[in-house]
Amino acid sequence: MDLITITAIALGLSFDSFAVSLSCGVIESRIRFRNAMRIAFILALFQGGLTVLGFFLGSTVSGYIEKYDHWVAFLLLLILGIRMILGGWKGESERQPMDINRWPVLLTMALGTSIDAFAVGISLALLRLQIWSAGVIIGAVTFLASMTAIRIGKSAGNRLGSRVEIIGGIILAAIGVRILAEHLIAGA
Repeated sequence: MDLITITAIALGLSFDSFAVSLSCGVIESRIRFRNAMRIAFILALFQGGLTVLGFFLGSTVSGYIEKYDHWVAFLLLLILGIRMILGGWKGESERQPMDINRWPVLLTMALGTSIDAFAVGISLALLRLQIWSAGVIIGAVTFLASMTAIRIGKSAGNRLGSRVEIIGGIILAAIGVRILAEHLIAGA
């Protein structure tokens, strides 16, 4: 598989991470560069890493995982999205925004957006390509997309005011619904 094809796959895989990173920037409009780097790195690590893991597990577990992967991603992102929406609806005095820098939140976002990368890795196993370079390219594209999205979200968050957490929650829930709908439509 050539570099252009792998880069195209990486761009496709990075869309969910882009949307999640956009909501992170919106939620935390005062995010520091170091925190943005950490979020982007974790998302990239999961995208590239789960692609490689899927490649090595190959078809051994694909039958078991393919039945449920879309449901897991849907539930993880929906739960995070609902938490954010509910947090945004609370009054300013009782409002405690979701801390996107907490490890459980960050890991849930990373896993929810990377399950499709695992499935791609399984399919790449059939092509016998250099998975390590593909994993690095997928991770690098995801990192760049995430950093860009955090910056865009940060600018938008300053303009949108204190209720931006609702927007971020809607984005996460919508990504979960999209993942579920794509798999259900493809299976029909």
